[in-house]
Amino acid sequence: MTDALNETAPSDPRAVRRATILRLAAGLAQGLLLYGLYQADQSKVWPATQRELYGALLLVVLFTPFLVLAGVSALRWRTLAAWKGVAAVAAAGLGAYGVWSGDPAAKGVDALGPQTFFAIAALVFIGHHLVEPADLERRRIARYPTYFDVTWKHGVQGALSVGFTGAFWLLLFLAAALFKLIGVDAIDKLIKHEWFSFPATAVMFAAAVQLTDVRANLVRGVRTVALTLLAWLLPLMALIAAAFLLTLPFTGLEPLWKTKSATAILLVADAFLILLANAAYQDGTETTAAVLRWAARLAGVLLVPITVLAGYGLSLRIGQYGLSPDRIIAAACVLVAAGYAVGYAVAAVRPGAWMKALETTNIAMAFVVIAVLLALCTPLADPRRLSVEDQVARLHAGKVKPEAFDYAFLRFQGGRIGREALIALGKDRNAAFNAPAAKALSATSPYELSKGDDRPSAKAVAEIHVYPKGRVLPESFLKQNGGWKLRSTCVYSPETCAITLLDIDEDGIDEVLVWNGSVVEIVKVQDGLWRQVGSASDCGGGKVDEAFKSGDIRLAPPVARRDILVGGLRLQVQPTRDGCRAEAKGPPLTPATITFEGR
Repeated sequence: MTDALNETAPSDPRAVRRATILRLAAGLAQGLLLYGLYQADQSKVWPATQRELYGALLLVVLFTPFLVLAGVSALRWRTLAAWKGVAAVAAAGLGAYGVWSGDPAAKGVDALGPQTFFAIAALVFIGHHLVEPADLERRRIARYPTYFDVTWKHGVQGALSVGFTGAFWLLLFLAAALFKLIGVDAIDKLIKHEWFSFPATAVMFAAAVQLTDVRANLVRGVRTVALTLLAWLLPLMALIAAAFLLTLPFTGLEPLWKTKSATAILLVADAFLILLANAAYQDGTETTAAVLRWAARLAGVLLVPITVLAGYGLSLRIGQYGLSPDRIIAAACVLVAAGYAVGYAVAAVRPGAWMKALETTNIAMAFVVIAVLLALCTPLADPRRLSVEDQVARLHAGKVKPEAFDYAFLRFQGGRIGREALIALGKDRNAAFNAPAAKALSATSPYELSKGDDRPSAKAVAEIHVYPKGRVLPESFLKQNGGWKLRSTCVYSPETCAITLLDIDEDGIDEVLVWNGSVVEIVKVQDGLWRQVGSASDCGGGKVDEAFKSGDIRLAPPVARRDILVGGLRLQVQPTRDGCRAEAKGPPLTPATITFEGR
């Protein structure tokens, strides 16, 4: 018997049968183990009672079987065993740390957070596609075409397998619905049992991987079509990026920073440029149209200024507000994007074979991404740890006043380290920290720590459009609970905001009507506090904001319509578009349906 399953000819029935058995067995084992962990969590028995152990086992069972599915017909046995062992240890360690560093009061799965699952999935995928090509060529660093072929093959296999598994469940739901038509609900009951759904899903996914593996030419055909289509989007994306950068000198950077999401959007633009450039280059051996070659070179050059802008925008936010988990993750993304930008720019301007340095860049950046992900998921660069330490340091340095400090972040987003920081603040020599920290520790919801004064900044208030001109918002509205409405609607999306005042219930006190681009939100003062009490929807397609600006807003004559009482429930009648048009009286106005809450 040979040492590697792949040394047997792919057409050998014994090799195909062996790979089929191993993949289906791996899928079945994964499904049964996931069901066992699910039952332990539901029944609150071992290993669910030990949070770190449960998190470690969950991630090992969830991710390491995919290495068997991907490598059983390609890797040598000893390589597969060693790589699976390394991956299992890494997944267990990162899972245990993720649970330990999370909220001590949360269950194991809840303490992990989606970023841990994403990071381990990325580590397993990238790591496997560094190991398999190297093992196939019996060298530490394989040739780039091998990396390209194996990575994209498995990517397409994964997408097709997910689609196949989804189609399997759609057929089961269809079968359940058909049999229920004739009074047979056995299938419906079956698919609702976790002891069926977990193993069935895992086995069908494994079967799909095997089916696509023995039809490698079909997978390569799908890959070729997909990459060809993506490649011809590259000229458009390069043109968009170039036009954006050429427009910036005329608009300045201020509009960019006002979006409050500039860094994220710029990084997404980077990702598309990198993806489409790779789609055009492929493995570097294919003949490529001249327009795609020049577009790829342009994309490589454009990555540099776009990444610089992303990094600069992020640095401004960090300078203003300090570190947060999202900003640390964004900084890691900027670091990775910078590596790609430098490598692709060199590839674009270097003479000789077009974009040849892209190959070296992609291989090197795969190792960099692994290092960055490991740092983010360990104490070395744990976003929660770094954020908590930075925010507490800003508090002690006086950059943030104690009454303005975000104690809720430490309590509900800082994990174990955030709680420890709150305990330390509760005992701090500065008495101004003690009471807020103690309150945060005892809180069970972030809403318990919300500040009573929700007043927007003076600059934000000055930019709010209140109509007709000359009207001003009540001071109590700005100070009290109604202020959140201005931030959520008018400060973040001023282009869609319009406000007017109207006494809609004729009690002598104006209500505040906030148009957010789709509905009018009605905010009324009750018992000294402003609360949203209803909404008015536009059912005629008119320009509500223009009517606000012109002051053409008034109450319509009463409508002969009452609510319907059904038992102890009050049902409100809301007319259809035709119905509310028919109720309009007087000059042509856009009728609206006003629904009051709590009546």
